[in-house]
Amino acid sequence: MNINSNKYTYIFAVVMVVLVAALLSIAATSLKPLQDKNVELEKKSDILASIGIKGENSDSLFALYIKEQLVIQDGQVVESAISPFDIDMAKAVAMSAATREVPLYKAEVGDETFYVIPLRGKGLWGPIWGFFALKGDGNTILGATFGHSKETPGLGAEIATPIFQDQFPGKVLFTDQYMGIEVRKGNASGDQQVDGISGGTITSVGVQSMISDCLAPYKAYLKSISSESARPEMTETLDSTLITASI
Repeated sequence: MNINSNKYTYIFAVVMVVLVAALLSIAATSLKPLQDKNVELEKKSDILASIGIKGENSDSLFALYIKEQLVIQDGQVVESAISPFDIDMAKAVAMSAATREVPLYKAEVGDETFYVIPLRGKGLWGPIWGFFALKGDGNTILGATFGHSKETPGLGAEIATPIFQDQFPGKVLFTDQYMGIEVRKGNASGDQQVDGISGGTITSVGVQSMISDCLAPYKAYLKSISSESARPEMTETLDSTLITASI
């Protein structure tokens, strides 16, 4: 065949395209298990970070501290065909709060029990996500982690930095007046407010909306935890009153 002919050029181009496509397909298929494992480890690392646990071996640490994984729907623990860890939050938040199935992770660190809930929402340029770790009362935030796909560096991307995340520990999610955390444009105060990112208003609003939306399916369950944690103190107060009255 004449290597200088148009026919040879076309055949060569087609063969190269098919060959390269085949090699890329083989590479993608063979690397997918590794990619999936990296995503799994990153997710476990973020969950652990929300309860203050950091280390290189996320698998073993996750097994050590995460004692139970539940599926919650409309405030109740339900049986699901999907394991809690495998629930796709991007698909879940597209459903109504009453019908979506969402995961809840129960962690034990020492003698304390914590609850970790995942978050998923929209920023300025793409999805944002995170995890809240709650103390044993199911209301007070122990720690928070946030991530994003392509928020603006130096602006909305700051949600993934300690300067933003470190505002959340000690805040509470539920009061009689409000559910969630208000991300304000400066002058944050009280138990349910944090300062937003300067210049990242849309991302800050996205975080606030994400928290409010993602909390909805958990509300009844977390409220029941809060009620149970308050009972011992109430009983002790009543007992003290009875003792005083008898004296």
